[in-house]
Amino acid sequence: MSGLNKQKVIALKNAFVSNWTKRELFVARYKKKLYRRLAAFSILALIIIAGLGSTLIAQSANLEEKQKQKEEAQASLVELEKQQKQYEEELERLNDDEYIAELARKNYFLSDEGEIIFNIPEADEKGEKPGE
Repeated sequence: MSGLNKQKVIALKNAFVSNWTKRELFVARYKKKLYRRLAAFSILALIIIAGLGSTLIAQSANLEEKQKQKEEAQASLVELEKQQKQYEEELERLNDDEYIAELARKNYFLSDEGEIIFNIPEADEKGEKPGE
C-alpha cells in the first residue's frame, strides 16, 4: 500500500526554479569558502598566539635568571665593600709608624733596644696547653 501512494515529483523547468537552484549552489559554495577562510584564519591565529606565548615564557625565564644574577651581584658588592673598608683601614694603620713597628716585632721577631724576644709555642687546635 505504501508503494501505491507514492508519486513521483517532477521538477519544473522554469526561470524561478533554475534561479533558485543557482542561488542555492552559490550559497553552498560561499559557505564552503567561508568555512575554509575561517579555518585558515583560526590556524594562523593559533600559530601567532603560540609564538607569543612561547616568547613570553622564554622572556620570563630570562628575567628570572637576570634577577638571580642581580641578587648575586648585590651580595658580592656588599662583601666587596666590606673588604674595601678593611683594606682602607689597614692602609691608614700602615701609615702609622708604631703599627709598622708592632707588625715587624710580631711577624719578623724584630726588637727595640733592650728588648728580649721569647718564642712561646701556640696551643694546638685540640685545646692542649703548650708543653703538655
